[in-house]
Amino acid sequence: MNKPGQQAQANATSGGGSFLGNFQNNILATGLTPRKSIFGFLLAWGLFFFILYGMPAPEGLSVAGKATLAVMVWACIMWIFEAMPVGISGLLIPMLLVMTNATKPFPAAASGFTTPVVFLCMAAFIFAAIMQAAGLDRRIALALLNWMRAKTVNGVIWAMFAVNIVLSFIIPAANSRAATLLPVINGITNLFGDTEAERNGKKAIVIQTLVYGSMISGMCILTAHLPNLVIVGLFEKQLGLRLSYADWFVLQWPYLGMFVLTQWWVQYYFKTTNVGVAGGFEVVQKQYREIPRMCQAEWLILAVFGMVALAWMTQDTLHRVAPHNVALMGLAVLFIPGLFGFKWKELQDRTIWGTLLLLAGALSLSNTMSTSGLAKWLADVLHPVGAGQSWWMILLVFMAGTHIMRLGMLSNVAAITMIAPILLALAPTLGLHPVAFTMLVADTDTFAYLLPTQITAAVIAYSSGTFTMTDYFKVGWVSVLIAIAYGILIMAPWYAFLGVPVWDPAAPWPFGTVPGK
Repeated sequence: MNKPGQQAQANATSGGGSFLGNFQNNILATGLTPRKSIFGFLLAWGLFFFILYGMPAPEGLSVAGKATLAVMVWACIMWIFEAMPVGISGLLIPMLLVMTNATKPFPAAASGFTTPVVFLCMAAFIFAAIMQAAGLDRRIALALLNWMRAKTVNGVIWAMFAVNIVLSFIIPAANSRAATLLPVINGITNLFGDTEAERNGKKAIVIQTLVYGSMISGMCILTAHLPNLVIVGLFEKQLGLRLSYADWFVLQWPYLGMFVLTQWWVQYYFKTTNVGVAGGFEVVQKQYREIPRMCQAEWLILAVFGMVALAWMTQDTLHRVAPHNVALMGLAVLFIPGLFGFKWKELQDRTIWGTLLLLAGALSLSNTMSTSGLAKWLADVLHPVGAGQSWWMILLVFMAGTHIMRLGMLSNVAAITMIAPILLALAPTLGLHPVAFTMLVADTDTFAYLLPTQITAAVIAYSSGTFTMTDYFKVGWVSVLIAIAYGILIMAPWYAFLGVPVWDPAAPWPFGTVPGK
């Protein structure tokens, strides 16, 4: 006799049951909520057609800009309600842009799919898949934990932050790093008992390591956080300014210091100063000893990736080869016949193609927002919010506004796609440097720490079952304030020191070269 769940699955597969019932069963089978998905799907298309055909054209917005607004709202609703896989929504964006006459021809609408940033991202994803297939990601994590001999809650957190930094060079997305480290973290937290101090220790480790550590470490490495690539691509496309791998690190490395502040706050909030990990280090040692010795193939992978990373860092000093070409050269070496025994299916199953398609579609939409005049129109709408204010007050207002907007959106990539072109167009009207202003406000979006549903890495951390939504919010709202203050008090002066003062829109560009020159 079939169990109820098996019967429901059989009905969904065979077409048995009601028509609406099959819809519900199929949505449940994908892991989504039927009511939320269907509502979001209908809302997205309803607003799309209303803006396109029912809403009067706002004053100052072109026909193409209005069409782009319809596509932008459609994409936002789809992403917020997860009504459609993100990869599919990314693929559909160029089609919608063409069909609504937001831009033509199709190659222009699909420009995001052919940008160097997408090829760099794709190569990084395949590199990560190779390392995961070889087990190098877990080997590196356990090796660093073993080397640092972490025996307390705070020791584990600092050790795992070091692991996050190393993995940032290897794994190009915060959610992928969080997923990689989740089993390692679970293995450590499972050793804790059920006292209040031990429960708080587990919460501190999971939140600070899988969420805060993954996001903060990703800020510094160009390929370690997908919004970085969106911003760099936008600067090159709209301003003709190129940021190399090394330039990005020079601009962003002070963000590492923010981990010190969040660690102090998390340690204070959860009272973990003297909480030890019972048997934790011994388990790490045991897991590390169980890993087989590194083989020739693994050493070769590390060697190739090391050369690729070195080439990324020395662009504009030792050579002029673009990062995406360097990455593709590395792949060409790794796929010389006979070097490895991996089947392609092993790698394609580990490559996050959906996120890649989301990035490409988001870049296409971001570019059209600028070329259609929508970004400038939205910037004009927002201009009164900051007009007449000092530079730090403008940053404060827009940073806070970004966190309010992010309450309903899961994807960093989606959020940056929406706000970065607007910020870039808004900066000159407020008398601010477009690069500094866009980066400072867009960077704070990465630290959306109010709800686990705002960041994929936080969703992964929440799956561990160690903390509640309330726990996350209570520690998170102060972490958001730390992020805002850090951006204004630390990062803005640092940018100014490097020659990109947010308060001087006429400051000459101190980095890189202008493409074609």
